[in-house]
Amino acid sequence: MHVSSEFDGGNIRVVDCKEANNIQLEIRRDRESGFLQWFYFRLTGALQKQCLIRIVNAGDASYPRGWEDYRVVASYDREFWFRVDTFYEDGELSIQHQPAYNAVYYAYFAPYSLEKHASLVAVAQTSPRARVIHAGTTVQGRDIDVIRIGDSADDRKICWAIARQHPGETMAEWWMEGFISRLLDGTDPVSREVLRELTFYVVPNMNPDGSFLGHLRCNAAGANLNRCWREPDADKSPEVLNVRRMMENTRVDISLDVHGDEALPYNFIASAEGVPSWDDRRQDLLDTYRSELMQINPDFQATHGYPRSAPGQANLAMCSNYLAETFGAFSMTHEMPFKDTADSPNAMQGWSPERAEHLGAANVEAIYRVLGKL
Repeated sequence: MHVSSEFDGGNIRVVDCKEANNIQLEIRRDRESGFLQWFYFRLTGALQKQCLIRIVNAGDASYPRGWEDYRVVASYDREFWFRVDTFYEDGELSIQHQPAYNAVYYAYFAPYSLEKHASLVAVAQTSPRARVIHAGTTVQGRDIDVIRIGDSADDRKICWAIARQHPGETMAEWWMEGFISRLLDGTDPVSREVLRELTFYVVPNMNPDGSFLGHLRCNAAGANLNRCWREPDADKSPEVLNVRRMMENTRVDISLDVHGDEALPYNFIASAEGVPSWDDRRQDLLDTYRSELMQINPDFQATHGYPRSAPGQANLAMCSNYLAETFGAFSMTHEMPFKDTADSPNAMQGWSPERAEHLGAANVEAIYRVLGKL
């Protein structure tokens, strides 16, 4: 048997792989930081064996509550991802599985590779509605891709949508597939009407370095990008610095920052209620948006989520708060689970790439329904 993770997005270290019923592994920490949770690896040579895979340092994870009621995803073809029996006890995450093929992949959530990202961007640019813009480069010199969708006329309101500031939150780029696909669908009347009034700047992956390195939360310099918006650094967080410069040239009227949450088994939206400039107009927009999105896609809910910051106490280093205070934007942080959704569980896949895509597409319609309030 052999365990490997030396590929795009891979993360694991082998402690012992001699017996199928006692494979011992460790998750590597993000470089230059202490974050630990994302894993992605391949097991070969275990066809039809009853495997017990123990991640022995799971108790050191950044979000240990994330292991409660969680099940690992697995795939043979890296296209369809299904859940396998998983148990967390005494600081270890144990996976029980009998592979049906000689090679099987396991991950924290369905991965989204940089190659797949490149294809998403390349295909998008073939639409007459889209143009790909190079916003700058990362710490390690990778491209930061921005897809402009719609007319760039000065009288348009501007929507920015970004994903994967935290690279291990791969469901965010699956969400982007649904969002971008619907905006580019020339037969969709909702996207047609939205694009009459809005121009979109979409960043499907804010953190290509962290994505490739198999990080949970940080870039190659150990920076948590969603804590860098107030004072981005050219050396440590150029990703934020470059995108923020583009925003300053375009302005921001509405924004979506798409994430995944380790602990909460719900889809929800947090906003910037705690910024000093928060007002009744944006509160009304937020309440309406949540209500409409629940009607469009029942996988979304508004009962469970993060507690709101006290008035005037929001952390302005975070993207949604910074954009709300700097531009007066209606800004939202969209969260999805690594687990299944408690309200609408799916035994085979849990929360999945397919469901994330549907939710991304639903957000286009939610934007349509609040256009009159923007």
